[in-house]
Amino acid sequence: MFREIGRLSTRPATYTRGLHLCIPLTFAAVWLFIDDDHPYMLALFVVPVGLLPAMRLAEGVQARLFLTPGQGTSADEPSIGAASSASWSDRWRTVLWLEVRLALSAILCAVCVPMILLCADLVGAAVGGAPGEDALVRIEQPQWWYALLIPLPIIVIFTTVLGLGALVTAVARRLLGPSAADRMRALEQRTDLLLEHTRLARELHDSIGHALTVAVLQAGAARAADDPEFTALALRAIEETGRDALDDLDRVLLVLRDSTGPGERPTLADASRLVESARSAGADIDVSVAGHIDRVPGPLSREGYRILQESLTNVLRHSGPGPVLVRVQVDTDQLELEVTSALPVVAPTTGRGSGLRGIHERAELLGGHAATGPAGGIWQVHVTLPFDGTQ
Repeated sequence: MFREIGRLSTRPATYTRGLHLCIPLTFAAVWLFIDDDHPYMLALFVVPVGLLPAMRLAEGVQARLFLTPGQGTSADEPSIGAASSASWSDRWRTVLWLEVRLALSAILCAVCVPMILLCADLVGAAVGGAPGEDALVRIEQPQWWYALLIPLPIIVIFTTVLGLGALVTAVARRLLGPSAADRMRALEQRTDLLLEHTRLARELHDSIGHALTVAVLQAGAARAADDPEFTALALRAIEETGRDALDDLDRVLLVLRDSTGPGERPTLADASRLVESARSAGADIDVSVAGHIDRVPGPLSREGYRILQESLTNVLRHSGPGPVLVRVQVDTDQLELEVTSALPVVAPTTGRGSGLRGIHERAELLGGHAATGPAGGIWQVHVTLPFDGTQ
C-alpha cells in the first residue's frame, strides 16, 4: 500500500489533477465575493455557460492538459475530446460536466481546508503555541509529540486529491469524450476503411496480376518466335498493358493517400481493353453481349469488370489451346457473366493464388453466386449478380 502511494506521489498527473479541481474554486470565490447570500446560484449560472459550443472545446483542452498529461488515445479507453459542441446532446453533456466538476471541487475544499487547518493546529501545539480563536482543535496543553500526528491530515489530503482526481478523469472521459453514437460512427468508419483496403488489395491482385501475366506471355512468345515484326507487336502489347496497370496502381495509391473517395474505377464499358489485351497475348476470344451494359448499376459494373479481368487472367495462365468464349448478359434484374475455355493441359497448383477466391468473394458481397471449375469438358467461370444486391 505504502509502495503504491509512493509511486502515485511521483506521478505528475496526481498534482495536475488536483490543480484542475482547484480551478473552479477561484470562480466560486469571486462569486461569493459578489453574492455570498446565494451560493447555489453559481450552479445555475454554469447552465447557459455550458450550452455555449466553444465551452466544450475549452473544457476538453483543459481536461487533456491537466487530467491526462502526456497520454495518447487508447482504443479500449474513451479519449477526452477537444472540439466544440456539434449537437444539443454535446451541449447538455458539457453542462453536466461543469456541474460535476463544480461539485467535486466543493468536496475537495470541504475536506482539504479543515485538514490544512488541523495540520496548522498540530504544528502550533508541537512548538508550544497557544491555540487561536478559530482553531479547529483546541489543544490547551501543547506537547512535542503532536508533531507525530501531522502526517495524518497530510495523508487524508493526498488520498482525497488522488481519489477525486481519478473520479474527475473518469467523468471527463465519459462526458467530454465521444458519445455512444459517436463511437459507433467511428467504428463504422474504421470498418468501412478496412473493407475498402481489402477491396483495393483484391483489385491490385487482379490488375497487376493480369498485366504481369500478359507481359510474361508476350515476352516468352516473342523470344520463341524470333520474328522482328512479332516482337514489335509483343512489345507494344506489353507497353499498353503496363500503362493500364500503372494507371490502376496510381488510382489505388491515390485512394490510400486520400480517404475522401474511391476514385474513378473501370467498369464493364471498359472491358474491351481487357479483351484486346488478352487477344494480343495469343488468346482466341469470342465475345457475346446481350442487353444494355449501361443499365448495370455502378457497383455491379465495376466488380463485373474485375471478375472478367481475373477470369481472363486465369485463361492466359492455365487454359489449354482452343477458343475462349466470353458471354455478358444483362437481364431486367441481374447481370450474368460467363467465361469458358479449354481445360488446362497441366492442372494448376493450388494454395498459392487468390484469383478464384476473389471472384467468389466479390459475388457473395454483391448478393450473387459464382461457379468456377470444370464443367462438361471445359473450364467455366459463371457469375450471376442480382441488381437488388446493391440496394
